[in-house]
Amino acid sequence: MTSEQDDKIQDDYEWGEEAATFGDRLALAREHAGMDQAQLARRLGVKFQTLLNWETDRAEPRANRLQMLAGLLNVSMVWLMTGEGEGGPVPGEALAGDEAPSQLREVMGELREIRRLQTRLTNRTGLLEQRLRDLPA
Repeated sequence: MTSEQDDKIQDDYEWGEEAATFGDRLALAREHAGMDQAQLARRLGVKFQTLLNWETDRAEPRANRLQMLAGLLNVSMVWLMTGEGEGGPVPGEALAGDEAPSQLREVMGELREIRRLQTRLTNRTGLLEQRLRDLPA
């Protein structure tokens, strides 16, 4: 990968309030609350995979779960859904020093890249499974 390609990837995955998805905000609020995915899933009474789907923007919670999420994570429902208004954790506030914003961007960029790769692999796996089903017995 060239330096120019690497810079383009960094630009594409630059995190900011305006670019954050529901899943990004959920993960940020969960981390800020000091919980891992398994802990939050247990407290919500949902499967780990359900929470993972929410954080990777493959699904969204129903209204009752959204209300529970906001309460458990101590954020507003409006912020969680839209990123607007008060009531969300400040990105990087739990990190120390001047390195916090760059560390946050770096981690968010890596997470987005992993999500993109996971989606590609999931799609490829689905195609291969379909090909197997279509093979004569």
